[in-house]
Amino acid sequence: MADDADDATATGATGAEPRPSLVRLERVGAVAIITLDRPDRHNAMGNAMDAQFWEALAEVASDDAVRAVVWRGAGPSFSSGRDVADLGIRHGESDYQYISAGLDRTQELLIPPAKPIVVAIAGWCIGGAFERALLCDVRFAAPDARFRLPELAHGLLPDSGGTAKLFQMCGHGVVADLVLSGRVLDAEEALRLGIVSRIVERDALDDAALELATTIAAAPPLAVRQHRELLWRLGGQQVQASVQQELLAQMLVYTSEDFAEFKAARAEGRAPRYRGT
Repeated sequence: MADDADDATATGATGAEPRPSLVRLERVGAVAIITLDRPDRHNAMGNAMDAQFWEALAEVASDDAVRAVVWRGAGPSFSSGRDVADLGIRHGESDYQYISAGLDRTQELLIPPAKPIVVAIAGWCIGGAFERALLCDVRFAAPDARFRLPELAHGLLPDSGGTAKLFQMCGHGVVADLVLSGRVLDAEEALRLGIVSRIVERDALDDAALELATTIAAAPPLAVRQHRELLWRLGGQQVQASVQQELLAQMLVYTSEDFAEFKAARAEGRAPRYRGT
């Protein structure tokens, strides 16, 4: 996937150009629109984009004038997931600190989201982006939407709480199938399974998401808040507990001989020899 090196440029005393905006935040009345804006890379979530995404969500959460959110992607895809060029990049952090920081932001801003979020999904919706979308209130899909959880192919496991939501929506069999096979789920199957609530033609997708978000924003805010809290009580605690369990499981994987062998085999272009340790 994409190399995020160009995204790391920041303004400084040396006169470097400002870091480009990879996430746009706009407002239409009481609706905030968050757009992943790296279309040439199918909105692959590198470290810089990830940081800007959390900044946008935090700004929305603290803005009392915002009553609903649309989350979308510019270009052909919603998001192709984690930018593999950034996998393993640390800035003086331990593995635990690196993983935990991302999960802390997930718990702070998406479990549950502070404001109702309608997600407009076109093209690829992969990995962590798929998991985060599952944590939101409503998902619309274009007919060309494709969903995938490919973490095992990278020697890791899903760790953003999304599989717990997927389990609640679809049951054990679907989650096991998607994670263990890494197969692609199309929009029609996602609709049948209840992962998305509507399929909308691509040229109308953003308008449909904005229309629903505008309807939510116009509804009595106390009633909206109480409804979302009732839904949260039905299963939110299990999702929150799952995130902590995923952190521990991911740490075990990161420090395992199997993961070291996975990386060595990939670097050497050979089949891995796993020991299950």
